[in-house]
Amino acid sequence: MNQDWLERPVPDQSAPGDPPFTRGIYPTMYRGKLWTMRQYAGFGTAEETNARFRHLLDAGQTGLSVAFDLPTQMGYDSDHRMAEGEVGRAGVAIDSVDDLERLFHDIPLDKVSTSMTINATAAILLAMYVTVGEEQGVPLIKLPSPRCGSSRTSFGSPRAPR
Repeated sequence: MNQDWLERPVPDQSAPGDPPFTRGIYPTMYRGKLWTMRQYAGFGTAEETNARFRHLLDAGQTGLSVAFDLPTQMGYDSDHRMAEGEVGRAGVAIDSVDDLERLFHDIPLDKVSTSMTINATAAILLAMYVTVGEEQGVPLIKLPSPRCGSSRTSFGSPRAPR
C-alpha cells in the first residue's frame, strides 16, 4: 500500500450511494439490489442462443453473458473463408444488427444487464447493441452498460490464433 495513503487517509464523509462512492454505488448496496447472476452462454445461431437465454432468465438468471464464436470475435462474417468450420462452434455467430436483434428478441434490454466477452470487435458489437436497444424503444441513458472486453481473454487465450 502507498505510504502516503497510510499517513494521510482521506476521511470518508460520504454515505453509500453518494459521490465519491467510496462506500459503494447503491445506498443499500447489495442488501437492496442483489448481485447480478450471469452464466456465460452462446452457441450456434442467434435463435438457439436466444432460447437458452430465455430459459436462463426464466430459471432466475438476472443478467446475460454472451459467448461469441471465433469468427465473430475476429471480425469475420460467417460466410468468410477464414470462418469455415468455426461458425457457431464455441459461441454464437453474430454478423449483423439483425443477428443481434434475434439474439435479444423478447429480452428487455432495459431490465437485463449484459456482459459480452469480446475484444477486437467490441466497439462494433457495442454499436449493434445500442441499435437493438433503440429498436426496443430503450433510450441510451436507460440501457444498462454492457461490459465488453477483458485483458484475461486478450492475451494468452487458448482460442486465440497463434
